[in-house]
Amino acid sequence: MTDVSTESIAVRRLWQGLDLPGLVDVHTHFMPDNVLRKVWAYFDALGGYWPITYRDDEAARVARLREFGVVRYTSLFYPHRPGMAVWLNDWATGFAAAHPDCLHGATLYPEPEARDYVPAAIAAGARVFKAHVQVGGYDPRDPLLDEAWGALADAGVPVVVHCGSGPLPGAHTGPGPFSEVLRRHTRLTAIIAHAGSPEYTAFLDLAERRPNVHLDTTMVFTRFTERRAPFPVDDLPRLKGLADRILLGTDYPNIPYPYLEQLDALVRLDLGDDWLRGVLYGNAARLFDL
Repeated sequence: MTDVSTESIAVRRLWQGLDLPGLVDVHTHFMPDNVLRKVWAYFDALGGYWPITYRDDEAARVARLREFGVVRYTSLFYPHRPGMAVWLNDWATGFAAAHPDCLHGATLYPEPEARDYVPAAIAAGARVFKAHVQVGGYDPRDPLLDEAWGALADAGVPVVVHCGSGPLPGAHTGPGPFSEVLRRHTRLTAIIAHAGSPEYTAFLDLAERRPNVHLDTTMVFTRFTERRAPFPVDDLPRLKGLADRILLGTDYPNIPYPYLEQLDALVRLDLGDDWLRGVLYGNAARLFDL
């Protein structure tokens, strides 16, 4: 287990050295305890390949982010079957009310009720949605989601979308299906989780074509991910061109290494202090009007 007090000093030293007020992490996971424990059980079943570094109770996990200096974070969660989304969204409303530094989250699933509960969640104050095409096993082009995507586009509420084919491909992962959603809903603000790993180049292409598309850094560039899904060296300069649309994400607490590793991985890219300032704080602060 990481020595959190030592790690927090190193994390704070990093963002303070950039003259930032803290970090904004757009890809963290808080969810009902029984759901989170099922997520952890999935990783445990991998036989030690993916140990959960921050396996603590909820209060300790929140306190650690504050100790790191994370001033805003998300409570990303996702249904894997019909009928879950409303319950999860209700839970998230209570979590956000109890934790004002959490960006109020919500989710969706292709079901007839989505046309009603997505606008309801937005009206209740949801500021970011999560869509997990891989775990949910659904096609984002499903007509049952059309009104939901439209409501998000109209409201300008960003959605973090796991649509890349990592760590395992699904029937509807990859850049194609969600690109079609964006062709229909041109004003939809999307944050592509894990920078679209492993289809990095294709999702960079998508972000360059569509100004409302952002990429989060979740697990990308870390030594853990570089072993299995390395980021193409030839594409690194393109990250400079998208400097205002790269957002810090970590997957905390469900990561197999210390939180600091994600930050150090971004520093190792050597793309400059201004780029880091945007990724670690400024870009998300602007997107969420913090």
